[in-house]
Amino acid sequence: MAETQTGPDPSYIAAVTRVRAAAGVLLRDQAGRVLLVHPTYKDVWEVPGGTVEPDESPADACTREIREELDLSIPAGRLLCVDWVPASPPWDGGLMFVFDGGVLTAGQIAAMRPCPDELDDVAFVEPERLGEVLVPRLARRVTAAIAAVGHGGVYLEDGVATATG
Repeated sequence: MAETQTGPDPSYIAAVTRVRAAAGVLLRDQAGRVLLVHPTYKDVWEVPGGTVEPDESPADACTREIREELDLSIPAGRLLCVDWVPASPPWDGGLMFVFDGGVLTAGQIAAMRPCPDELDDVAFVEPERLGEVLVPRLARRVTAAIAAVGHGGVYLEDGVATATG
């Protein structure tokens, strides 16, 4: 790497690989069902969350997205998994973080106000049905996140635990 007196060469920095990042949250009800959301701008179900904005940490992005999407003030809890997602044009590869949002109380569920500009539906889904509702990669990621609750976090690649995870 070329160095200048003031630091790394700007052309080197410009060439360093950048990845997109997103953060989601695992929220459950008292029965252990997982909260899923249906964005207005997609044809698929997801966990609450979204893209990490410039200069924002994944945990802060998660907390912001819960507030924006559901009007709930829940901080991102413990990191459950990080999933490396390979490039799938037009998307670059990325790192997807899933945090534990815990078990929602009946009061929190009643207080949820899905943002109509972002979500057209929300549902609690039994963990064994995630594969029927989510795209396969996300179903694998959320299933791994559920398994990590109360244990150490896990590293995934395309939703699959690796030897290092």
